Amino acid sequence: MLFPTLTFAVFFVIVYPIYWFLRERGSGWKIFILAASYLFYGAWDWRFVFLIILSTVVNQEFALRLGRSAERHKRALLIGAIVFNLGILGLFKYYGFFIESLNALLRTLGVGGRLPLLEIIVPVGVSFFTFQAITYVVDIYRGQLARSSVLDFAIYLAFFPHLVAGPIVRAGEFLPQLKAPQVPTQRQASGAAFLILGGLFKKVVIASNLGSAIVDPVFAAPSQHSAPEILLAIYAYAIQIYADFSGYTDMAIGIALLFGFTFPQNFDRPYAAASLQEFWRRWHMTLSRWLRDYLYIALGGNRRGRLLTYRNLVLTMVLGGLWHGAATTFIAWGLFHGVGLAIERWWGERRAASTEPGLSFAGQIWVQRFLIFHLVCIAWVLFRASSFDRALTIYWRALTAWEPGPLASSNLALVIGGMLALQFIPPNVGRSLEEAFAELPLVAQGALIGIIMAIIFALGPRGVAPFIYYQF
Repeated sequence: MLFPTLTFAVFFVIVYPIYWFLRERGSGWKIFILAASYLFYGAWDWRFVFLIILSTVVNQEFALRLGRSAERHKRALLIGAIVFNLGILGLFKYYGFFIESLNALLRTLGVGGRLPLLEIIVPVGVSFFTFQAITYVVDIYRGQLARSSVLDFAIYLAFFPHLVAGPIVRAGEFLPQLKAPQVPTQRQASGAAFLILGGLFKKVVIASNLGSAIVDPVFAAPSQHSAPEILLAIYAYAIQIYADFSGYTDMAIGIALLFGFTFPQNFDRPYAAASLQEFWRRWHMTLSRWLRDYLYIALGGNRRGRLLTYRNLVLTMVLGGLWHGAATTFIAWGLFHGVGLAIERWWGERRAASTEPGLSFAGQIWVQRFLIFHLVCIAWVLFRASSFDRALTIYWRALTAWEPGPLASSNLALVIGGMLALQFIPPNVGRSLEEAFAELPLVAQGALIGIIMAIIFALGPRGVAPFIYYQF
């Protein structure tokens, strides 16, 4: 079930009033929102609802045992919980990748026979709800969170706005809100509508059009396209994935707010970053925090010397790349960012230790932003390409195939340039627009929402493509 569809609109119109009706009349609203969330997820494949239920029951049992066991047994229980959760990911996301890799190794070694390869469907959003389950158990182990009831934990894992593509909401951020979800004020409801409309525009008008107009055809057959088309497709994909994913999270945050829940921010103008570290503080912020707090710090962070710090950065990003998918391209994408972060840290330490004055001029920040944006775009090729060979073809033709191409239009360049320009508008401008919208009378708000919705669906392509991050 996709947010920008009639099916979801009907689902929301039915669920929303019943939810608030029950919310004022006891605890039945919790059972209702859990059932609605399972219905939402089951619209893709009802069988995987049982996977979420299994994850809920097993992780709650680990949490229960952590609370009752002696200290000497808690580490073993934590390891068991992590193994269980990573086992789910391993089975559904990485089984085929590892079996194919092992079979390739056996062929290289001249060993006969092949390990069986089963066709396993990857559940939508399995990485997101698995990571959230891990935060719950780890935070209980660390003493940062008290175990919740099984019903509250089930809602936390399955709550439909963030179920399939985040943001990754931590248990400590969500569970306390279940005690008393706040009825949104008129201003909050207006802000939620503003977020949802903005997310719809980014997904339907920007991301979907860029995907069908240039990204999909170029990445599908790069050898058939010229360098101008390939370069424009690379820039277009940078905008597409931002508009697609941030559009989804804007809608998720807005919908959750209408139900009385506050989600953490997930994007903050990432292409305005002047360093890779800053980029990761602005891009998919909830995943960046998760990788930092549950992986990088667990590996030792920066506490064990310079070389191990560099190793931890690289390893964290490689595993972050593998989290996105079982492919060498995702591993290479993570390695690119990990090595880049390590080099960036080394260079910063070197400059801090140097007595020589550093380079300083008025446009330095813009040079850094230009460089970081293009490094990110180079890495996006690995993220988007269906194979490593195809990524290499894209790089090669971007440098050599300088000839006219029909897909390289000025209109696409204007859209890409306009979206990049928006990255440098101060956040208070957006807040001012949101406040101005909230100040309008309800009738005017409704009319404006109707007009914007009509524009969005008039400018969008026929049909709605799944969100890019649904596959993760």
